[in-house]
Amino acid sequence: MTSHKAHNPPGVAAPAGPYSHGVEVGPNARWLYIAGQIGTAPDGSVPSDVEGQAANCWRNIRNILESAGMGMDDLVKATVFLTSDQHIGPYRAARDRIIGASRPASTLVVVARLVRSEWLIEIEGIAAKA
Repeated sequence: MTSHKAHNPPGVAAPAGPYSHGVEVGPNARWLYIAGQIGTAPDGSVPSDVEGQAANCWRNIRNILESAGMGMDDLVKATVFLTSDQHIGPYRAARDRIIGASRPASTLVVVARLVRSEWLIEIEGIAAKA
């Protein structure tokens, strides 16, 4: 069970999606910083579509969390970089399938491109567990 507390106060418009405006971490937590994850599968393949890449990004994050003895509920912040605003819908579909009811604080940014032209998405995260 996580000791994190979501903050979505009535003085701020409700989140525009499944995320929290703020996430408070309890004292004495272990912190995990997750480098930007791209849509590469364990075999090195990269799907050509953003939904497939997003699913791989979130699976990579889930696997990194598990390796640290954490789960999606321990993810307190996610930053998502997409290369087109047309990718927002497919990204959200993949995210919702994998993160379930978790509601980390979240930022989504549309950028001109990532390091490799075949990469359509990159997601970094911060997790904490007491």
